[in-house]
Amino acid sequence: MVMVAGLVALGTASCNAGGSTPSGTPGGTVSSSRPSMPTPAFSASPSLTPTPAPSITLAPTATPGHGTFTVAGPMVSSIAGLASVTLLKDGRVLIAGGIGDNHVPLSSAEVFDPKTGTFTASGVMSTGRWVHTATLLADGRVLIAGGEGVHAASLASAEIYDPATGQFSLTGSMSGPRIGGMTATLLADGRVLVVGGNYGITLNPRASAEIYDPATGQFSPTGSMLAVANGATATPLAGGRVLFIGGMDHSGAYLSSAELYDPSTGQFAMTGSMAHARFNDTATLLADGRVLVAGGMADTGHVVASTEVYDPSSGKFTPTGSMSQAREFHTATLLADGRVLVAGGDNNDVGLASTEIYDPSSGKFTPTGSMPAPRDAISAARLADGRVMFVGGSDFGANAASPWVYLYNP
Repeated sequence: MVMVAGLVALGTASCNAGGSTPSGTPGGTVSSSRPSMPTPAFSASPSLTPTPAPSITLAPTATPGHGTFTVAGPMVSSIAGLASVTLLKDGRVLIAGGIGDNHVPLSSAEVFDPKTGTFTASGVMSTGRWVHTATLLADGRVLIAGGEGVHAASLASAEIYDPATGQFSLTGSMSGPRIGGMTATLLADGRVLVVGGNYGITLNPRASAEIYDPATGQFSPTGSMLAVANGATATPLAGGRVLFIGGMDHSGAYLSSAELYDPSTGQFAMTGSMAHARFNDTATLLADGRVLVAGGMADTGHVVASTEVYDPSSGKFTPTGSMSQAREFHTATLLADGRVLVAGGDNNDVGLASTEIYDPSSGKFTPTGSMPAPRDAISAARLADGRVMFVGGSDFGANAASPWVYLYNP
């Protein structure tokens, strides 16, 4: 990845109730449960500059062919990556924060209307943030938490976006700062489980977890993870438990272990382990309740194309078909028909524009249309009309912040 040096993990929130996990279901944020980047120091690369519109730009309201991409924009802000992308209950999309030009965390937010293909500025957060989480609450508001702020500030603060007013307001703070590597998962009772993250910009992962209650606007502690795992994925399962997979421990070793959080007890318990340790992978809840784990950096030190499936009924992982390319920092989005779209990422610092589809019925991947440019550290959400929206990400061709959004038509 070219945007930052010394990568330790990649960023986003993990929500359900129509949220990002199950990946891409209407009403959520990013497309899959993925780890968050714990904000390492920036590289010495030149300052980011806005990218011109790709030559294939089409009107956002054009009707593309199946398995193809169109380009929408420009956005109000140019984003290099790691903004939060949240599908609101009315079908619009909230894009908040991220890294903008000159490596400055953005406090701005904007809303994309898929019906008109337009972007509109919508409120300003209390501080610039990236590698934060964004979780759609049951009442339609959005909880923004943690991340890294201006001047590499470690953030414990949280705020609420209200779509009715288009404004942000501060809410209770977490017990301490959480920078990247954290997850925020909407529980069945409407509370939000926040787990992991780093104390600062160096590798110093937290095993602790806490619960945000929208009724009180406060965080309270809950049980801690058994393994200290920065960048573990979080996937809410049927029945209310949450599955945490992989990540990196204090020593920098990648983990193959998995844990289940039970909201009824507030405790974590170990479950089956993966065949391979993984980091910067994706975990996507399938329509049948199983979880697809794809790619990432393995304990061999290489990015892998292998995938495996977790079955909650047995508590075990089993291998499934491999992707056509090894990937990390990619996205994995559950489509309306139950298949999974895997897009972008990188393979040992080579950016990928390719995408592929996983079919749970066959256990195999099939290539589909490519993005207009290579992107990793992208954010994705499935729109109410079934298309998939990709925002930001590092463009390996230009290494630049981009105001252009990619839309995939299944």
